[in-house]
Amino acid sequence: MTWHKDRGPGERRGYHHGNLREALVEAALTLIREKGPAGFTFAEAARAAGVSPAAPYRHYRDRDALIADVARRGFEAFAATLAAAWNEGRPTAREAFNRVGAAYLAFAGKEPAYFAAMFESGLSLADHPDVRAEGDRAFAILREACEAVIATLPADRRPPPLMMALHIWSLSHGTAALFARGDSSRRPIPMSPEELLEAAVLIYLDGLGGR
Repeated sequence: MTWHKDRGPGERRGYHHGNLREALVEAALTLIREKGPAGFTFAEAARAAGVSPAAPYRHYRDRDALIADVARRGFEAFAATLAAAWNEGRPTAREAFNRVGAAYLAFAGKEPAYFAAMFESGLSLADHPDVRAEGDRAFAILREACEAVIATLPADRRPPPLMMALHIWSLSHGTAALFARGDSSRRPIPMSPEELLEAAVLIYLDGLGGR
């Protein structure tokens, strides 16, 4: 992991000599929480980190490179979270599969700044292959979980693993997005995100004969 082993990816660290990169990442996370991933400049990130406008160029060529580093770290933590929830499909594929969905929602709720950098920054993945690689690693865990569940379905009702992974990703991400706004502009939803996702996945699997 790229952060201190005793801290979560969203916890603050103080700036000191030799820790400029970490200070800039923390400043970017704070600004993302306040303004969104596209709502601040490189100079604002430097100011929030308490350094000169020129200092960030020691580590990042521009603001997008800083955001890309935040997104990469986010995907790295996200993949670790999903892998721990999956736990190689133990004790059963279906139980572990449900844990992966809950972990997806938990990460989105606990780390909104990382989540925004990962999915809302508008970065070109072609320009940032390290971000793409970490994102692919996270998605691979979801696909592995889908493959295990597919193996439990009737032989004539088994969808292609990639298609199912994309469907479950859409359900999970859509549910996380619905609950991302905590203000009065959000349409009232009479259930928790976990309940909503669990019901949606149950209906999806029931349609495949997986009850």
